[in-house]
Amino acid sequence: MGRKKKNEKKKKHEVPRAEREDRHALYQQSVQDPGYETELATHYFEQRVGRRPMSLREDFCGTALLCAEWVKSDPNRTALGVDIDASVLAWGQEHVFTDLDEGQRARVSTIEGDVRDLHPERHDVVMALNYSYFCFKSREALRGYFATVKEHLRPDGLLFIDLFGGWESRQAIVEKRKVKGFKYVWDQASYDPITGDFLAHIHFHFRDGSKMKEAFTYEWRLWTIPELRELLAEAGFAHVECLWEDEDEHGGGAGTYSPCVSTTNDPAWNAYLMASVQVPPRVAAPGDPGAPTG
Repeated sequence: MGRKKKNEKKKKHEVPRAEREDRHALYQQSVQDPGYETELATHYFEQRVGRRPMSLREDFCGTALLCAEWVKSDPNRTALGVDIDASVLAWGQEHVFTDLDEGQRARVSTIEGDVRDLHPERHDVVMALNYSYFCFKSREALRGYFATVKEHLRPDGLLFIDLFGGWESRQAIVEKRKVKGFKYVWDQASYDPITGDFLAHIHFHFRDGSKMKEAFTYEWRLWTIPELRELLAEAGFAHVECLWEDEDEHGGGAGTYSPCVSTTNDPAWNAYLMASVQVPPRVAAPGDPGAPTG
């Protein structure tokens, strides 16, 4: 009995996991999939443009995990990450870039600044993922961002953005998903149908009962696909395609995406938009049987 009490006393003084864990590491484990996103951009760029994309600009890059994956995927690839938060960029330098070898590290760079600031470099691919551009709540602001992206792309370059929707996206919902060693909690706190303002949080729950509440908070506007297509056209993009999530054998999301021009609504859906300044050379005219299918 005395030994049991001693163990219980030791356990009582253990620091809760929520106080020991790093929120950026948890986010990478539960949300990001840079390998798939690199494959997605590579696949559709090769299909639409006819060559392998070599340079990436990751807007709202955070820890620049995608940039790191991009340069690891090919010895000739380069990546630039842009984010306004210096502390998150520093975290990436310390925890993400240290996994790169010397050659890979030389081919990736980051800029602390607004993604709407113009820079001289032009890229094959620009990606703004994890709904990050939802922070722009007016048409003017988002159109301005897209216009800047246009200037950062090569003439045959592609922009990839992701989004979500469905009627559940406008509801107050808490969703929990098991990840190795913890639970990821997506908390849709509120949605205003008049302003379009959306508030959500990410929490992390641990097996010891501790919780990291509001590890991340998002104040967004929920944009729709038609709105985004219109704004991209107004910003100078000549071609926009929707990549809709495929269904698995049970009718749920398969985690892969294919071109789609029309579909039925779902309670909750995910998609990508792929936009180009010029009509890609391998996108055929309507009715042409040689048009790529994704």
